Amino acid sequence: MRRLTVLGSCAAWPDAGQASSGYLLEYDGFRAVLDLGYGTLPRLLEHCPDGRVDAVLITHEHPDHCADASGLLRMRHYTAARERLPLYCTSGVLDRIEHAEPDITLTDVFDAHELPQCCQIGPFELESMTLPHHVPNVGIRLIAPGLVVAYTGDTGPDPALEILGAHADLYLMEATRQAPAPPGSPRLVLTAREAGEWATKARAHRLVLTHFWPGADRAVSVRQARETFHGDVLAAEDGLTLLLE
Repeated sequence: MRRLTVLGSCAAWPDAGQASSGYLLEYDGFRAVLDLGYGTLPRLLEHCPDGRVDAVLITHEHPDHCADASGLLRMRHYTAARERLPLYCTSGVLDRIEHAEPDITLTDVFDAHELPQCCQIGPFELESMTLPHHVPNVGIRLIAPGLVVAYTGDTGPDPALEILGAHADLYLMEATRQAPAPPGSPRLVLTAREAGEWATKARAHRLVLTHFWPGADRAVSVRQARETFHGDVLAAEDGLTLLLE
């Protein structure tokens, strides 16, 4: 089975009944988690009741992307998980988790690897690259036989987005804004139209928009992205599962 399940898709904080950024990627029995923001751990446990996944990748230290890594740490510590879980993340994520859990030694639970780097993770070749945001953020590209999945984390417009999503079967892109940013302001998140533009430049096959500001009409974001990307465009709704075969 090859599929992506949306655990959460809200930016900043979760709307009622929803969760922040988090995604479960499954490839022939290998399970990788991309981000673990507010409220994502209970959703992950619905699919992995024992909390046993094969790798966790976290794009940056903002809590809407990493807060529930602390919960996963606690679960694995108090249930005495025998194997350390590979965790790929920026250094700021490690600091956040350690400060949240001063009485648990992070390295007893997680086998930490700092991003960006390129390496092999189970069946996936990982390519990662720094993208512009308020804090260091890493875009993730996972390549396996017959599948390329790319994920931006949070980012402003940047030429690296074309490389990150090149010919991706699924390009998971943040689309925080619907209105253009004020002139002269720092460009550290994308609009839905910009997501479509970069997906077109990357020649991605399918675009999935995520990281929606709480209360935003997601159908508007999808319409805006379709103005600049003419492939399949979907909104990442919590609980959505996409088959990747």
